[in-house]
Amino acid sequence: MPEVVKAKLLKKEYLKDDIVKFSVEAIGIVKTAKPGNFIEIKVSETTYPFLRRPISIYNIKKDEGILEFIVQIKGEGTKLLCEKKNGDIIDIIGPLGFGTFKYEKYQNIAIIGGGIGVFPLYELAKEAKEAGKNINIYLGFRNKDYVVLEKEFKNVSNKLVVTTDDGSYGENGFAIKFLEEDLKSKKVDCIYACGPLPMLRAIKKLSIKENIPCQVSLEQRMGCGIGACLGCSVKKANSSKENPQYFQVCKGGPVFFAKDVEF
Repeated sequence: MPEVVKAKLLKKEYLKDDIVKFSVEAIGIVKTAKPGNFIEIKVSETTYPFLRRPISIYNIKKDEGILEFIVQIKGEGTKLLCEKKNGDIIDIIGPLGFGTFKYEKYQNIAIIGGGIGVFPLYELAKEAKEAGKNINIYLGFRNKDYVVLEKEFKNVSNKLVVTTDDGSYGENGFAIKFLEEDLKSKKVDCIYACGPLPMLRAIKKLSIKENIPCQVSLEQRMGCGIGACLGCSVKKANSSKENPQYFQVCKGGPVFFAKDVEF
């Protein structure tokens, strides 16, 4: 069950000029949080902005009661959040989302992320590695200035491939190219992905072609985060035009098997 937690900001770290990692004390959330869950954050003490901001969970430190999440400054709300100082209290609801990453029955897993979509994949990789799974990770970024968390992902993988679209760092090209190459020689039981929609569509197509299960974390715009506003709905796969059916990403997801949703 989600809780409202007044979380103390323990540490704020700039990974890039516009990307900030938060470490907060949030015992009530971390005790039940799972890979793929997200949180809703009240970014100011006033009624502006009115809506909370949905943020994916990056890292869970259960023994210490510490929750970590990463924010990219994109608008007024995230700008206000990133102005918080160590010791400040942040109003957080979580963990949210009933659709989380399921890795227990798979031994050989491939994790692929693009841009800020890599953030929710870390806790998955960490827990799966601790469970003795074989982890191949593929991370794609626009160029070297956008590469983040390389060291962290390397520590929780058997193999890490970092790519940039322009070849300015790591391998040249899209991350899916290197996943596709490895599928020819490596056994993969399930693919896990988060990132831009064009990337997710390509991964879904590849997973269907190779007959490999694929789980995706969708980053829809959310108004409420609890299933009341219907703003984050996505169409269920194979539902008819005459009688379309929908999932709410905040409740049914944010993680789905790719074959079950249209995006």
